[in-house]
Amino acid sequence: MPSHGTLKVYKNDTGSDEAVIRELERTGTPPEAITEQPLPATVPTRLRCISKEFGQVVLVLQGGGALGAYQVGVYQALHEAGVEPDWVIGTSIGAINACLIAGNAPENRMERLREFWCRMQHSPLMELLGAWPVMGSLAANLTTVTQGIPAFFRPNLPAFLGPHVPLGSEAASYYDTSPLARTLSELVDFERISGWKTRLTVGAANVRTSEMRYFDSRDMKLDGRHVIASGALPPAFPAVRIDGDLYWDGGILSNTPLEAVFDDSPRRNSIVFATHIWNPQGPDPDTIWQVMSRQKDIQYASRTTSHLARQKQIHRLRHVITELVNRLPEADRKTQVIKELAAYGCLTRMHVVRLLAPPLDGEDHTKDIDFSPSGIHDRWEAGYTDTSRVLELAPWTGEFDPMEGFILHEARPGAVLTAG
Repeated sequence: MPSHGTLKVYKNDTGSDEAVIRELERTGTPPEAITEQPLPATVPTRLRCISKEFGQVVLVLQGGGALGAYQVGVYQALHEAGVEPDWVIGTSIGAINACLIAGNAPENRMERLREFWCRMQHSPLMELLGAWPVMGSLAANLTTVTQGIPAFFRPNLPAFLGPHVPLGSEAASYYDTSPLARTLSELVDFERISGWKTRLTVGAANVRTSEMRYFDSRDMKLDGRHVIASGALPPAFPAVRIDGDLYWDGGILSNTPLEAVFDDSPRRNSIVFATHIWNPQGPDPDTIWQVMSRQKDIQYASRTTSHLARQKQIHRLRHVITELVNRLPEADRKTQVIKELAAYGCLTRMHVVRLLAPPLDGEDHTKDIDFSPSGIHDRWEAGYTDTSRVLELAPWTGEFDPMEGFILHEARPGAVLTAG
């Protein structure tokens, strides 16, 4: 039995990502285990479905405003491949995309996602304004800030009278999100979600306790309030009161809600498609403008690389515990003490496919409010292309160390890395 898994690097002429390789090596994969295979030159026309033998399919969606268009491309590639998620988990814009998926029949999901993002995008006139050199994007962003997005949010005028004006705990924000509530009521069937056709989980931060709470359709009836609470980023958007407590955007505490999968009870074999729309790695910034952009990336990437490394260690320990228990004499395994210790073991296997959205040329710290048609299109297309290539490669079908319960597949344009 090998002591380490194998790190496979699928690359094209752009080469592999050295930073990712270094991080995966740090988690226990030796350099000599790295192999390379070519990526498909083009996106295949016929994609591969995922066999049920791998367990449930989970789609995890980060928060990030306009960057969420990438997630729609990810879902479209899955949908066209006949891969429908059994469970969708989201925070902020990820929660909105997640409820559009879970709250519609599979045959209607792409239509509703397209409709939502059409309502979010700027008008053609604003797109023309944004095309002006230098000042164009600033003008477009200023329009969003001053006027809002009609189907999403609008200015809360009393808030602009001053930061000390008493507005009430459910209205203390610069914008009003009641337009989003109407949009969701038109595009999402929350009764379908309550019927648990597709499990939906959305994360929000409890304002009083500063604890993360995951609202889960398996355990309770969800409605638009839970989704809007998950995206209530202060001070832009108001807190939402649920069961007596106020909730803000879950991205304040965990913008990548993968822990909901790892902490689920009971754990199940899974293939988890985790979309990352904030880049955890980037160059050194040398201007204040670049500093602002890099700060946002680091903040909302939510230490995902270290969290994934820790989960890999934890899952391996669970497998080790089970293996050790199985080596004990049968009489010892029947004792209460050993049964209690054995409960910490687990033989489930989780393949986590980490899809990292590429940065667009010229984007900056305002990218999360870039609702321009071109920005939405380019991010959507990137998500579709990245996911299509991953599905064609199907890296989860390889052979892996049976002691590994957590296997990370790192997918970027030009590279797919697998650390077993």
